[in-house]
Amino acid sequence: MHSENSLRRRYIGDKAFYAMVFSIVLPVIVQNTVANFVNLLDNVMVGRIGTEQMSGVSIANQLMFVFNLCIFGGLSGAGIFTAQYYGARDDDGVRYTMRFKIYTSLFVLCVALIVFGFFAEPIIRLYLTEDSSGDVETTLGYSLRYLRVMMLGLAPFAFSQCYAGTLRETGETVMPMKASIAEVLTNLGLNYILIFGKLGLPALGVVGAAVATVVSRLVGLGILVIYTHRHSERHAFAHGLYHSLYIPGRLVGSIIRKGMPLLANEALWSVGTTMLTQQYSLRGLTVIAALSISSTVSNMFSVVFMSLGTAVAILVGQALGADDVPRAKDTVRKLIVFSLMTCVVFGGLLAAFAPLLPMLYNTTADVRALATKFLWCSAALMLIHSFNHCCYFTLRSGGKTVITFLYDCAFTWLVMLPAAFVLARYTALPVHWVYLLTQGTEGLKCVIGYILVKKGIWVHNIVGSSVAA
Repeated sequence: MHSENSLRRRYIGDKAFYAMVFSIVLPVIVQNTVANFVNLLDNVMVGRIGTEQMSGVSIANQLMFVFNLCIFGGLSGAGIFTAQYYGARDDDGVRYTMRFKIYTSLFVLCVALIVFGFFAEPIIRLYLTEDSSGDVETTLGYSLRYLRVMMLGLAPFAFSQCYAGTLRETGETVMPMKASIAEVLTNLGLNYILIFGKLGLPALGVVGAAVATVVSRLVGLGILVIYTHRHSERHAFAHGLYHSLYIPGRLVGSIIRKGMPLLANEALWSVGTTMLTQQYSLRGLTVIAALSISSTVSNMFSVVFMSLGTAVAILVGQALGADDVPRAKDTVRKLIVFSLMTCVVFGGLLAAFAPLLPMLYNTTADVRALATKFLWCSAALMLIHSFNHCCYFTLRSGGKTVITFLYDCAFTWLVMLPAAFVLARYTALPVHWVYLLTQGTEGLKCVIGYILVKKGIWVHNIVGSSVAA
């Protein structure tokens, strides 16, 4: 009995612990749930037009995915310092990291505009394989038209992430949630109007979907900027943020050393992930459409464990910044267990609803059947993905960015991509088995993550030396 109580105290938190966790993660869960639900509705709306339109938008969104994760990776290095500076009650340090995020966003934005402006068509063609489910050139045209409009939304997305990330890292999760809800509701309403031509406006199809996204991102950015600077007494980093461009040289060097592996990781990992999709797409356009459906639907059921990564990054980072190592280790252990428990529930729900949700789409029976199989695969893999997600954010919270690079990106390129390459090209396995076996290699990653977290190599206070001085 005593042993049982000891195990419970070790792996299960008390009411105060979960109240603290939910105070941070619940707004993120709500924000991500609303965003994913609207993405689902957007996906269904585009899917109602036709398979070529849905496939074209899906391919363009693979490029948007790379950009989004490059922004995430570029800001994550500074975000580690932000959380720890906030834990150390250093407002100047938080302000400096915010400036660094803005500079990083400008750099990533310029690179993306060059790549998307000059190389979009040959990249998109890599995903296009002729089959009976659609026309390649038609799909290419839809994809390019969608992407060209979406490029206008790159800047507002990047800068909104600077504000939202800093607010979350300093304990303010409600306003980013509200801004995101306003953004996705704007996107949803405009999608309905512009895609189908309501209120007397012409039906713009995929272009309308892109316009709606761009406008909604401007709305989200406006809300975050106005709120942050109107409440600078509460968010001290905003006070004098643009009065100077100054960042201490030592801090710049420290963030670059910690942050560049994260930027490289997110950039190469996202490219690797899109290349995995490209390998699957060798089996035809049916695969692209089915993956678009399955990824959008499975994201709805993965929102809790994905959001818990934010809780790991913030709570563990703040504990390390305050030199409270026992609290940091206890938090990691309990959050991993909690994340796995939620996946048992949501993985079961995803498996149960897998045959039903693809029926919402105006596409072929083959696409719906394949999407269902992909969803069953996602449900089976959810526990593995959840554990790896928590391990990644634990390693990152202590500034071990080179290790996170090897753990996340190197695994994708050295294990998953070769597996997909061989299985897709040199076996007759059905594509959903290729997907399951490829993604299933992350079971090995779980073992690596467990060893790294258990050893405590991530326990590191990176701001204790006052790098901002």
